[in-house]
Amino acid sequence: MNFKEKVIIFSAPSGAGKTTIVKHLLSVNTKLVFSISACSRAKRLTEVDGIDYHFFSIEDFKNKITSQAFIEWEEVYKDNFYGTLKSEVERLWKEDKVIVFDVDVIGGINLKKYFGTKALSIFVKAPSVEELERRLRNRKTETETTLHNRIKKATKEISYAKEFDRVLVNDISEISCKEAETIVNSFIEN
Repeated sequence: MNFKEKVIIFSAPSGAGKTTIVKHLLSVNTKLVFSISACSRAKRLTEVDGIDYHFFSIEDFKNKITSQAFIEWEEVYKDNFYGTLKSEVERLWKEDKVIVFDVDVIGGINLKKYFGTKALSIFVKAPSVEELERRLRNRKTETETTLHNRIKKATKEISYAKEFDRVLVNDISEISCKEAETIVNSFIEN
C-alpha cells in the first residue's frame, strides 16, 4: 500500500483540540496533506476560504448534495452543513501523500466506513466536559445558547468514541501532539 491509499481521520467534539493536533502533525510530517472540508456556516474572522474550509451558501451546499458531490455530508446544526467533497479527495490522491481529515464525529464514522482498512480513525477528547466548556468559553466565539448546544452535542458525541480505532485524551496539548505523532507514524509505516 502506498501513502496515497491511506487516510487519517481526526474527530472530536468542538473544543477538544483536534484542529491543534492536526495542524501540529501537518507541520512536522511532510507525508501528510490536509483535506479541506466544505461547510455552509459563516466564516470566523481568522478563517480563509479554501484553506480552513470550502465555504458555500446553504443553497450551493444543497445543490452539491443533490449532484452527489460529497463522499459524506451532515447537517451538524440547523442549516449548518459539513461534508467531504469527492473532488477534494481526488485532488489530494494525486499528491502521493496520506490525507488527513479534521471532521465532526459522525463525519469521522462515515469516512471510516467509506475508507475501511485504509483509514485510521482517532477520536480526540478533552479530559472532562467541564474542561471542554472552559475551552469553548475561552474562544469567545459562542453565545450562551450556542455554548449550551455544543456541550449537549459533545456529551452525545463522546458516546461514539468506541467506534474509532484510537481515543486520544487531549489534556496537555504538547503531550497529545507527540502521542498523535507516534500513532500516525506507526499507521503510515505499516
